[in-house]
Amino acid sequence: MSLYKINEVFESLQGEGSYTGLPSIFVRLQGCPVGCPWCDTQHTWTIDPESELSSAEVMAQNTESSNWFEQSVEQLIQLFADQGYVAKHVVITGGEPCLYDLSAITTRLIDDGYSVQIETSGTYEIIAHADTWVTVSPKVNMPGGKPVLKSAMLRANEIKHPIAMQKHVEELDQVLLLLGDSPIPNVYLQPISQQKRATELAIKTCIARNWRLSLQTHKFIGIE
Repeated sequence: MSLYKINEVFESLQGEGSYTGLPSIFVRLQGCPVGCPWCDTQHTWTIDPESELSSAEVMAQNTESSNWFEQSVEQLIQLFADQGYVAKHVVITGGEPCLYDLSAITTRLIDDGYSVQIETSGTYEIIAHADTWVTVSPKVNMPGGKPVLKSAMLRANEIKHPIAMQKHVEELDQVLLLLGDSPIPNVYLQPISQQKRATELAIKTCIARNWRLSLQTHKFIGIE
């Protein structure tokens, strides 16, 4: 039986990428060794056994926390029902969700009529149902020292790349070479922390490359 270490579960709107605006259930998994300096979920990085609580205790928290709970797919689906969630799109994020074998959870959710999306750094093999939508946000030259995998780039349905300066665009150009002759999926540039300079660079580059702009819409409208 597959068990997943979960930092939080909540229902909101997807604020980024192709599914922007879609009601979604977010399942945030615990654990990430990539170490992005600008990460806004650093509380999910470490899996500390002393931080494990019950699902009820974690779900009752209303602030970011390194606490986590462990559940099976069956328990998680029951949690959706107990919470009264109505969204039919599930976003599995982190942390780095591909630390886990996601085949069981993605298969069950798809069989139950959900669409499923994974948000990953591309530094781990993606093990999931074939119909899962994969968003790769390639993390290049991060402190964790983990390379972006060719297999992850080839599996991507969309590529979402945070940028703050020109070197981040150049890093993306390098990682896109992993695709070889394969078609490049839609590329979204996302300004880091909505900085004015980053936003202007993203707009300029998207127009020049025929790429797309991804704004963290949920932050603009003040939702999780």
